[in-house]
Amino acid sequence: MTYAEILKQYWGYDGFRGIQENIIESIGNGHDTLGLMPTGGGKSITFQVPAMAKEGICLVITPLIALMKDQVRNLRDRGIKALAVYSGMTREEIIVALENCIFGDYKFLYISPERLDTEIFQTKLRSMKVSMITVDESHCISQWGYDFRPAYLKIADIRKLLPDVPVLALTATATPEVVKDIQQKLAFKQGSNVFRMSFERKNLAYIVRHTENKREELLHILNSVNGSAIVYTRNRKRTREMAELLVSNGITATFYHAGLNNDVKDIRQKSWLTEESRVMVATNAFGMGIDKPNVRMVIHMDLPDSPEAYFQEAGRAGRDGQKAYAVLLYAKSDKVSLKKRISDTFPDKDYIRKVYEDLQFYFQMAMGDGLGCTLAFNLDEFCLNFKHFPVQADSALKILTRAGYLEYTDEQDNASRLIFTLRRDELYKLQEYDSNTEKLLNTILRSYTGLFTDYAYINEESLGIRTGLTRQQIYDILVMLTKRRILHYIPRKKTPYIIYTQERQEKDRLYIGKEVYEDRKSSYSTRIQAMIEYATAEEKCRSRMLLRYFGEKNEHNCGQCDVCLEKHSTGIRQGEFQEIKETILNLLKVRSYSSAELVNAIPMEKEKTREIVSFLLAEEIIQLNDGMLSI
Repeated sequence: MTYAEILKQYWGYDGFRGIQENIIESIGNGHDTLGLMPTGGGKSITFQVPAMAKEGICLVITPLIALMKDQVRNLRDRGIKALAVYSGMTREEIIVALENCIFGDYKFLYISPERLDTEIFQTKLRSMKVSMITVDESHCISQWGYDFRPAYLKIADIRKLLPDVPVLALTATATPEVVKDIQQKLAFKQGSNVFRMSFERKNLAYIVRHTENKREELLHILNSVNGSAIVYTRNRKRTREMAELLVSNGITATFYHAGLNNDVKDIRQKSWLTEESRVMVATNAFGMGIDKPNVRMVIHMDLPDSPEAYFQEAGRAGRDGQKAYAVLLYAKSDKVSLKKRISDTFPDKDYIRKVYEDLQFYFQMAMGDGLGCTLAFNLDEFCLNFKHFPVQADSALKILTRAGYLEYTDEQDNASRLIFTLRRDELYKLQEYDSNTEKLLNTILRSYTGLFTDYAYINEESLGIRTGLTRQQIYDILVMLTKRRILHYIPRKKTPYIIYTQERQEKDRLYIGKEVYEDRKSSYSTRIQAMIEYATAEEKCRSRMLLRYFGEKNEHNCGQCDVCLEKHSTGIRQGEFQEIKETILNLLKVRSYSSAELVNAIPMEKEKTREIVSFLLAEEIIQLNDGMLSI
């Protein structure tokens, strides 16, 4: 089948969009390929179509569990065999999934980068027939990117195990520097291709509102423009506060952040997707992999710390191609708050050394010990004992990780586990269970082995599918059985760990290199400054500012951002004024013109051109000598 036939049969589309076909042809011909496509540009088609045309399985590396589950479900609905391996699955479930990839004629395996270097995955991978590797959110591999994740560096090792398998890297946000770094870190081979789709969103109006009363402005905007909306805030507490504010003012809203349990997240996400709640108030934990095309507004209550993060979050508005708005609320204090993040993210080197030394006292680690040790770590307890602020301590530990002294994993999953404290014959003698409890116990006994001799890892989600019970019902029953001493249940929890990759060092001998600290701090400061310039600009088209940041030189103003719509003192709209002014100055850089020649040489409204020429003369930006205009 041709690529077009595959597209039609499985997805029902008559043709490809934008650069999709170029990317598909490139990866299909075995070339390493990088595709830069804005949010909503149809990234998934670029690897799903060529994978269907190839023999074997496509390995899709992505950090987004929500996206994994969603895409696996969508592929299965189309009759395509797909699987995902992610945190929270038991060892047995992972083994079954990976063996299905070897023997079951599956076409897609979605996996998080953290799973790549596990022994079980690498052992099974050697037996898989992998057709291609797709790296989604590939900007995460670059330490110059806004969302660097060390686990992505493991992808290059996978390439060594699969030397002849081509790689397709995809991202919606990358500066020219990051584009180069992605190719280098993924070990792109000679003959590789880079395809860039314009990041311009012609239906999306970028607006900055300067206000000292953001709550009032938020209500005003939501009451002025109809439709579904996302409101982003900097922290979890503010998500709840803003949602309560909206509800108390008659606007249906819910809130979302990483600290909520999965059931609550699913319920709230569904409430927003089905329009039961008009507004989702969230931290940046929300939105990745969520497909809701009719979002009319994305409103930021606080400044993100990079144009990349802002562009990606704002880009969730108007994916249906209809008019939409990306609104940033800016107060004077925001500039100070944003600049403070630099010192929070990159504390002094002496402070980092102090955190390292305090860590040794926390773990009672002797000099020369530690190498290979994995230890549970409680950041709040550590900060309380040694009088650190959590934000700076967290940053110090991440810098020590990059410097190679330890690995700080702040989101390590510990799956739920249980053991029966009664013997099997005693368990059967008890007859006082209600139907739900009996159903759950029977399912657990059928699904897991060794439950009477050792703790077994269980998965409440999988038990829910088999029993028809909700996750909360399962939790309540297992807690009740624990209280009755029938079994002992330890619920899943996310426990941070410190893994020592070197022996304990003297703090004064710690080396924190320029590429780990100074270079990254400089890069971070540049992104912060670019975000401040975006928020405070009064004369530059906002769309053009964002596009230029990503290396795209757009020669026209958008005509719909707040700057373009603002009137200049001449009475001409700011965007139009800037465009004509730029054209005049570019012409006069080459040679002098008479007024009549200049007006005729510019393909804009002649009266407005004359008005702007007069303004530039009055401001002495240009001059008139002997009837000729020059700079």
